[in-house]
Amino acid sequence: MVNMSNEKEFILVGLSENQGVQKICFMIFLLFYMIIVVGNLLIVITVFSSQRLNSPMYFFLSYLSFVDICYSSVTAPKMIADFLVENKTISFVGCITQLFGVHFFGCTEIFILTVMAYDRYTAICRPLHYTTLMTRRVCSQMVIGSWVGGFMHSMVQTLLTSCLPFCGPNKIDHYFCDVHPLLHLACTNTYAVGIIVVANSGMIALSCFFILVVSYIVILVSLRSQTSEGRHKALSTCGSHITVVILFFGPCTFTYIRPSSDLSEDKRLAVFYTVITPMLNPLIYTLRNEEMKSAMKKLWSREV
Repeated sequence: MVNMSNEKEFILVGLSENQGVQKICFMIFLLFYMIIVVGNLLIVITVFSSQRLNSPMYFFLSYLSFVDICYSSVTAPKMIADFLVENKTISFVGCITQLFGVHFFGCTEIFILTVMAYDRYTAICRPLHYTTLMTRRVCSQMVIGSWVGGFMHSMVQTLLTSCLPFCGPNKIDHYFCDVHPLLHLACTNTYAVGIIVVANSGMIALSCFFILVVSYIVILVSLRSQTSEGRHKALSTCGSHITVVILFFGPCTFTYIRPSSDLSEDKRLAVFYTVITPMLNPLIYTLRNEEMKSAMKKLWSREV
């Protein structure tokens, strides 16, 4: 069997094949993408330009916002452009590059969210040791570790998928190139690769989600001994993080923890962790955070 991968083009079905629906989706997702870029970029600029937002929480938040911009930019521009064209093709190289980017930035985001949960646990449950435990050097190492972990995970997914032979159908029932849709098109037995993919992607998402749930249970239990003011402040910051975690990890874990059989269901779920969550992150973290809102107002007034 000849592997025609290097010469192959794939056709992306997209979210809908209805022309009228595609035009509506173009306007909606273009607006969503603009909000993602502007909102997250505003957080990055605010954190790096404000002297008050120098705590580890904002340090991690700025990197989360940067990853969100990169993560959405891997899939959203192509999806938005495809709403306006009839022939939604992508080259094999472009497809594999998109696959690498999705898993690189997606996994990095998972690790950064986990690191942010550890930061909140340390700040609330071990406040006396917080400044010694969460130094700038430690925070930088955690961020670098998140990037390295995301890169290693993505390399495994990309190498496994790119080595498969694609010599049959080339129609991908998705709006971006991902592992499950490509496994469906490979003209060989992909059972073993599918198991590795589930063990890799699924277990990373599930284990990190488990760590996050446990950490927040410990945090909520420890809040009983604090004052009402301290409890309110802690719940305000943790509430934002919990909301983001549920929106991101819920669909992501469900998609990758099982061998995929319904790709149309997968692509609808993928909208949540590739578009909706990155769009809501700036709103969730700013609307519930007085320090961030105050810093943004000062930055805006200074620029004006």
